[in-house]
Amino acid sequence: MTDDPSRRKILRNSGVLAGAALLSGMPGAGTAQAAPRTSASSPVVDAPAGRLRGSAEGGLGVFKGVPYAAPPVGPLRWRPAQPHPGWQGVRDAVAFGPSAPQPYREGGDQVLGTHGSPPFDEDCLTLNVWTPGTGGAKRPVMVWIHGGGFISGSGSMPNYSGETFARNGDLVVVTINYRLGPLGYLYFGEDGAGGNFWLTDQLAALNWVRENIAAFGGDPDDITVAGQSGGALSVAALAGARTKGRPLFRRAILQSPPLGLKIPTRAESLQRTATFLNILGAKDVTELRAVPWPRLVAATFEMFGRTGQWGYWSTPFLPVIDEVTLDRHPADLLLSGAGTDIEVLIGWTREEANFAFALSEPYAAATKDQVIARARNTFGSRAAQAYTAYEEARPGARPLDVLMDLITDDLFRMPCVALAERRAARGRPVWAYQFNLPTPAHNGQLGAAHCLELPFVFNNFDKWSQAPFLTGLGPRVRDGLAATVHASWISFIRTGDPNHGPMPQWDRYGRDTRTTMTLDSVTTATEDIAGYWRRLHHPAVP
Repeated sequence: MTDDPSRRKILRNSGVLAGAALLSGMPGAGTAQAAPRTSASSPVVDAPAGRLRGSAEGGLGVFKGVPYAAPPVGPLRWRPAQPHPGWQGVRDAVAFGPSAPQPYREGGDQVLGTHGSPPFDEDCLTLNVWTPGTGGAKRPVMVWIHGGGFISGSGSMPNYSGETFARNGDLVVVTINYRLGPLGYLYFGEDGAGGNFWLTDQLAALNWVRENIAAFGGDPDDITVAGQSGGALSVAALAGARTKGRPLFRRAILQSPPLGLKIPTRAESLQRTATFLNILGAKDVTELRAVPWPRLVAATFEMFGRTGQWGYWSTPFLPVIDEVTLDRHPADLLLSGAGTDIEVLIGWTREEANFAFALSEPYAAATKDQVIARARNTFGSRAAQAYTAYEEARPGARPLDVLMDLITDDLFRMPCVALAERRAARGRPVWAYQFNLPTPAHNGQLGAAHCLELPFVFNNFDKWSQAPFLTGLGPRVRDGLAATVHASWISFIRTGDPNHGPMPQWDRYGRDTRTTMTLDSVTTATEDIAGYWRRLHHPAVP
């Protein structure tokens, strides 16, 4: 694909198939953790937020649908997250709360399947906790933020169950819901107020975790925030937050963050909001607050048509640089202030954009001239040269293939590499990876597409039966790579270092070596895997 073997230097090659990689050396490897040190049927915690009764599931204590902020309904729609009023007595936490309102189609799509299922409700600001045992164990904590193009997803999805990380890593795992689509991302600029309501939700959830997680056996000073796609962009956006002069969390895992997105200014966001108001025939936010949420979500489909641009991954709703909740691009928050002290693991999949474009009939007809015209937005006068470089890197490439590789680099890989470069130049810890294992689904057209690493990270393929893009993956290589990836994530969460057991040595990304772990049937540490493309995009940078 876009890798150029002649420009890569193999640092290490274990020579061992990923199928031989095990969770050896990890806490709880190969054995189930002991049952929670609570009632076998209904563990109860006495947290600062209130008493909660959960359930015992597979040797873990699980607490579902825990409110972390007031319901953002009525006058609180399009307001920053507010404190939850609390509850009297013991609150049952045995069922997931509703997911944030979002578009839904029975059966989903032909790549990921479904991504967020009913019930949906505006009263959605809840989180879920998995713990090997309550009490004073002070286990490391993983907070997972789902992605979904800013319009879909849920912390209650089986795909993102905290079970495997909690059991295999002896971790306390938290997943969250937050406002999506128009309810989370519209910006009104009312009386100097901020926007990014989704971000205020996530901050409220993270503060709730810091204040309450000790009651669940977690260490509030040892939190890793992890996310994928839009969730990974969220992780970066949270990096600038402080508590008592320190970052809110210790480590960050950013899987396929779309750091190449241009985050709109206040004026640009107001224009997008005007488009949404026009679709619904509303004149202002006051009228919009009276519109039932199903109509707001339905308008999302027309927003795709009104805001889309050929050759770009369509995102009808975006964060905003509002100068209140967010004053710069999220990537920059990992380079200054509180974010500089956060340990970072960052990576991408080799063919990210194939997820959205490979099976698209309209894009199958893309022409060379169209793609070169699109490439001018990235390369200017060097667009034709860049087209040739991408074409030569993939034998038999169609114009669509070149376009997908260009989008992958523009939106994901090059900005991720740039962040790693800038952190390395400052001597700040960062590890990088590229997920290379292709899926045979859809005759191999998807390659190593966006989202493909997720079931490997969670090592829970049984929870992904609805996902068409996993069809045909061989169990031996699949399960071996999943064990390797899952164990690396656990090691990083526990120690700040992704190395473990039999895998090749994974060094920090440095300006001299630029070590990047390639996750494939053979896991390999590679020097400057994106070097040729980095220099093509930025010829003035060595």
